[in-house]
Amino acid sequence: MAGIRYAPVRSALAVLAGVAALVGAAALTDVAAGPAAASSRHKESSPVDVLYAGSLVTLMQTSLDAAFHRATGDRVTGIAAGSTALASEIKGGVYRADVFVSAAPKVNQSLEGPHNGNWERWYLKFATSPLELGYDPQSRFAPTLRTKPWWRVVTSPGFLLGRTNPATDPKGVLAVKAFHAMAIAHHDPALAALGTASGNVFPEQTMLGRLQAGQLDAGFFYAVEAAAAKIPAVPLTGVHEQATYTVSVLARAPHARAAIAFVRFLLGPRGRRILSTHGLRPVTPPKLSGRRSAVPEGLRAVLRR
Repeated sequence: MAGIRYAPVRSALAVLAGVAALVGAAALTDVAAGPAAASSRHKESSPVDVLYAGSLVTLMQTSLDAAFHRATGDRVTGIAAGSTALASEIKGGVYRADVFVSAAPKVNQSLEGPHNGNWERWYLKFATSPLELGYDPQSRFAPTLRTKPWWRVVTSPGFLLGRTNPATDPKGVLAVKAFHAMAIAHHDPALAALGTASGNVFPEQTMLGRLQAGQLDAGFFYAVEAAAAKIPAVPLTGVHEQATYTVSVLARAPHARAAIAFVRFLLGPRGRRILSTHGLRPVTPPKLSGRRSAVPEGLRAVLRR
């Protein structure tokens, strides 16, 4: 599959050690995974190719991958980027993946129906995370951000603000909506201008690095990102925008068994604990969009919790 990064092949000794560790950890396997996950320990390890919202990169790479691997023996591999861009690449055949994790239900809808390739027939809303303004604690504007309304500070002369492109990332859409709402509420054309300017637009994958390098005073981030990166953030007083994370197994998934096991783990008790630890608010039970009959049988149990 073009573009998907696979985990490196382990040595024979590492494989044997991994098998021993899995057997020893069997009693800790998530109960919610059920018999299918237990039987997966006796099968050959499989990758699960996941395309996921860039705001979840730390969660996926530092916690969820390792926990899922310990529970099942399978390994998460994949790519993080703006949800809208990933959906376009799925439809364009750039990536052939097993699971898609989006930050906005509207993006999932762009994969439904014959005119969109029937890539999705259902998806589950499983978590939310509010939009915040994360800032550089070393910025000269940091004290002001902690004491004054955010919408007053971001229009200050010399303030360097970052947001993502609404054409490729739902977070960019929410940032523009926040500017628009506050511009109307406070009759402030400077806020409206920030919502249409192009000089403050950066790729989701690089914006955090720019902030940490001191190239930005602040940027729009979900709470899950700010918590993972340990950057201070202020709430967007006056507006309430949030990511609504969804998950689905894509049609024609190359590793369907492992994909179902991954989604079941993500939505089970241990997965929910990991989500909460990283600043996400789990939706319990997950909210289904689409027909229940379209959901793989191995996942229908999570809808009854």
